[in-house]
Amino acid sequence: MRIQRPLAAFVGSFALLMLVIQLVPYGHDHDNPPVRVEPRWDSPATRALVVDACYDCHSNQTEWPWYSNVAPVSWLVQSDVEKGRALLNFSEFDRPYEEAGEAADEVLEGEMPIWFYTWLHPHARLDAAETARLAAGLRNTLGAEDAS
Repeated sequence: MRIQRPLAAFVGSFALLMLVIQLVPYGHDHDNPPVRVEPRWDSPATRALVVDACYDCHSNQTEWPWYSNVAPVSWLVQSDVEKGRALLNFSEFDRPYEEAGEAADEVLEGEMPIWFYTWLHPHARLDAAETARLAAGLRNTLGAEDAS
């Protein structure tokens, strides 16, 4: 009996907190601006790999899953998309991206796509051959360094 009361209070407080944080407006702005210009892809296969592994964070064609509407996860998703689009946006390739040439290295080093994205999006899990093809395609499309 002694444990049940504090546990019930904790569960109730947690549930109330989860309901209240849904009112925070950040994380619900699921904006997909129009596509302006894509890069000149070296091949349709490269584009297909990029769409599967990169587009949700690095394009204006983000697919917003159900959990992107539930705080606090929505905050992380919104932040990741905003940061990804700022660093490299394949839908707005009419502006320079200082680090675009590093994209292939990040793929080869396993930095991209980020681990929790692939955990939730099986289509973005690339095997070794796909990873190598994606990196080569990014190099051919974006260049090795300082691409724009």
